[in-house]
Amino acid sequence: MTTFSKSLAAACSTLFFVLCAATGAFAQTNVTRTRIPAPKDPANAALAAAQDAMDRKDFEAAAKRLQDYLAKQPSDAAAHFQLGYAYTALHRPEDAKAEYQQAASLKPDMQEAQLNLGLSLLDSDPQAAIAPLEKAATLAADQARPKFLLGMAFERSNQRPLAIEQYQAAEKIDAKDFEIHFALGGALLRSERAADAEREFRIALELRSDYAPTRLGLAQSLLVQKKADAAAAEYAAYLELQPDDTAARLERASVLADSGKNDDALAELDRAAAAGPESVGALKLRSFVDFQKKRYDDAIPALQKAAVLAPRDPDIPARLGHVYLEKKDYPNAVEELIVAFKRNPNANDVLGDLVTAQYLNKNYRAALQGLEVLSHRETLPVGSWFVRATCYDKLNQPFDALDAYQKFLQLNKDLNSDMYFEAAARARTLARELKDKKR
Repeated sequence: MTTFSKSLAAACSTLFFVLCAATGAFAQTNVTRTRIPAPKDPANAALAAAQDAMDRKDFEAAAKRLQDYLAKQPSDAAAHFQLGYAYTALHRPEDAKAEYQQAASLKPDMQEAQLNLGLSLLDSDPQAAIAPLEKAATLAADQARPKFLLGMAFERSNQRPLAIEQYQAAEKIDAKDFEIHFALGGALLRSERAADAEREFRIALELRSDYAPTRLGLAQSLLVQKKADAAAAEYAAYLELQPDDTAARLERASVLADSGKNDDALAELDRAAAAGPESVGALKLRSFVDFQKKRYDDAIPALQKAAVLAPRDPDIPARLGHVYLEKKDYPNAVEELIVAFKRNPNANDVLGDLVTAQYLNKNYRAALQGLEVLSHRETLPVGSWFVRATCYDKLNQPFDALDAYQKFLQLNKDLNSDMYFEAAARARTLARELKDKKR
């Protein structure tokens, strides 16, 4: 019973949203602004007044002046661009997008207009953002930022290989840009290139050590590579910066538990529990740690609480049945494992536990039925023939019992085991008894 694969999947999902949110925040930094040249025609007072208002950050007044100017000079691409900038500052994204689009249409080689148009589309329609950002990247081939933003547009459009290509191109131009390394690390991690992602996150940390999502990204890339100790350390560093992230605490607890550091895992679980009621996942993990410590009486209540929260979860009665089995409480083990098997009839591990519980609870007929089903699903170990033979023996079916004992003795390679001696002795007895009955 291991939590590694489940916790890993959950952790990857969590990190995906954290990294996307973080890179999204980077994209919302100020759009590009180009100052309007002073008008040569004194009649263009509205344009001059707009520039003055823009310098004073009075964007409402600037927008009004620019509207007045464009009513007379609708083909001025620079003025449309500035109006778009004013609308952006006023949080009017649709109006800003329309002005940037107009500026780009009037003057396709205006790099700033193409760039801001792409930025205005990045959140709402990343696929549409690709074309203007490609144009901006071509017009400013020596600049990193257009390539970085183009990478974001590709990634948000589920074209991750192209995104990575653009991030790497941007990185070659500006190797000291933290945002580029962070975004590239996230894209590589989501592309199952954890070692490459680790390298990018480490560079990002050298550039900015106080940004918590970078620590989380590094922890996740280490976890994927099964570098458990290093991952646990990075989770700890992340939690120093984000102590209220309960999900990350559970991820760290899972890593510690899978490494056998049960006391540390429990301590992390207790810290997470202090923030509020434990989730189903937290309770399962707690029970797993208690199970590893052979504290079965502590594992059971945790799973019972989880069952209340998730009454249809087949995994909870399966775990409970396994704990009861280890506790040698066979009646309760049978009860829980029957529930688990009914909820998930395809679970061979649950069926195997149920067979064992039925056998040890002396429900021999039920154990035989379970063995029969299981034998059609997978190759059973040699010992299953001993169990089958014993069940037939206890049910007073000597012919079937003898046949099963002989099958076990034929397949068994350990001639010194107690099971071998018991089977050999019982087979001899049954053979003699059956021979005597024939006389």
